[in-house]
Amino acid sequence: MESAKLNQSIGIVTPQVARFDEPLALTCGRELPAYELIYETYGALNKAHSNAVLVCHALSGNHHAAGFHSTEDRKPGWWDECIGPGKPIDTNRFFVVSLNNLGGCHGSTGPSSTNPETGKPWGSNFPPMRARDWVHSQARLAQRLEIDCWAAVIGGSLGGMQAMRWSLEFPDRIKHCIVIAAALKLSAQNLAFNEVARQAIESDPEFFSGSYQDHAKVPSRGLALARMIGHITYLSDDAMANKFGRDLRSGSLIPGEETTPEFQVQSYLRHQGSRFSGSFDANTYILMTRALDYFDLALEHGNDPVAAFRQAKCSFLVMSFSTDWRFSPERSREIVNALVEAGRPVSYTEIDANEGHDAFLLPIPRYMDIFSAYMRRVGEQD
Repeated sequence: MESAKLNQSIGIVTPQVARFDEPLALTCGRELPAYELIYETYGALNKAHSNAVLVCHALSGNHHAAGFHSTEDRKPGWWDECIGPGKPIDTNRFFVVSLNNLGGCHGSTGPSSTNPETGKPWGSNFPPMRARDWVHSQARLAQRLEIDCWAAVIGGSLGGMQAMRWSLEFPDRIKHCIVIAAALKLSAQNLAFNEVARQAIESDPEFFSGSYQDHAKVPSRGLALARMIGHITYLSDDAMANKFGRDLRSGSLIPGEETTPEFQVQSYLRHQGSRFSGSFDANTYILMTRALDYFDLALEHGNDPVAAFRQAKCSFLVMSFSTDWRFSPERSREIVNALVEAGRPVSYTEIDANEGHDAFLLPIPRYMDIFSAYMRRVGEQD
């Protein structure tokens, strides 16, 4: 790792594990008798315990949001651009908590964990998760850390959905809700993409109905295909054109030549799929996409998002990106319109960016400026 990268980040961080032996009742009607959450913290909690910020991760995210685990790490945490000294979520001011959700595959209890009743991995028998379940487990972690109220709960994509759920489940325990590139519920198109991705996994002969670990197998081809499908939807047409165009990696498009052409974008997608299948669990991918599908903030309020947001007491920042077609600006404006009608304080911005849905992970100057300005307001109120 280059010393410059280390100096620009929070530095070396060490994950921590919290174990909870009190059963957690789940939305599906089942319960987890005990569970563990792996998490990282950045910055220091002030004496009043009023400067804590919770970061909720998206579908394939985890607890490692910033910094490095060792000097040998080549890449920092997934949101290192936004978390650290002088960055939008300034660790000189805030105490930041980032965890891997229940059902994850990076250290929190999930499908790869041992089912205490069988002594084998949970596999596909792990209980289905809802955003509400994650929020309630996060609330227990907050209590363990002696945080009575978050200065802000922040998330992009699926993380933004968790942030909104926080504002309804625990309205007295959150001051600001920051929702980035998210929606009140998935569109039919998004539901369709998730189903195709799950079918790619479940049709892999190595899947064994989710019991692949019992057979010492990994449905790597299906998981790679699922990631490729997802990755295409996270990028805009412009982003893919600028990055790859129709550039060839090998072969030729000239008629009569014998070599079969391979485009750069094909090679890139295969690389992304292969890398992902070696680091992510297939059952977790299915669990996370179904949690996305199930999310509907207004369902229990007569399908009225205005009625839902009347339960909230915090202030909101909603951000979207112009070329994000997975969670389009229209979806964010639906959130904002409902908040306005519900009488909640809300700020909204649509960032002009070519990067598609993945823009929320990138250091786009206008995005960083607005994010930083709002977080300064949050810090002044802690």
